[in-house]
Amino acid sequence: MVKTFAMLAVLLGCSSAWATDEGTDKDTLAERIAPVGQVCIEGKPCAAATAAAAVTAPAASASTATRTPEQLVQQVCSGCHGSGVMGAPKIGDKADWAPRIAKGMDTLLNHALNGFNNKMPPRGTCTTCTDDEIKAAIQYMTDKSR
Repeated sequence: MVKTFAMLAVLLGCSSAWATDEGTDKDTLAERIAPVGQVCIEGKPCAAATAAAAVTAPAASASTATRTPEQLVQQVCSGCHGSGVMGAPKIGDKADWAPRIAKGMDTLLNHALNGFNNKMPPRGTCTTCTDDEIKAAIQYMTDKSR
């Protein structure tokens, strides 16, 4: 029984030490529990969304404006087409690509844009790629695989 009271006293002492620890003043507490974001409703003004869009829009357009098909393939497509993940045809492997190339560019583009067989994700997961960029990337990969 004495040991139990001793342990209880130690625990209470530790917890009170934590409670009086530095960083519990009102300003620090308010900062720690402040909201991390803001909900914006479409059609209503939202200062945070406007500021974020202004900051990210130029960066997004600058990153997509100068991509070559080779860069796009290296940045996006090679994740799967470099090693053949989930049966993806490997870049440069003629046997992998031959039956797909035989189906024609329209079919390849349709599969790339819309996804295929629950393996090829729509747009190859590149949400910032234009249809023309995706088509150019397919052309680049097929040219390397003929």
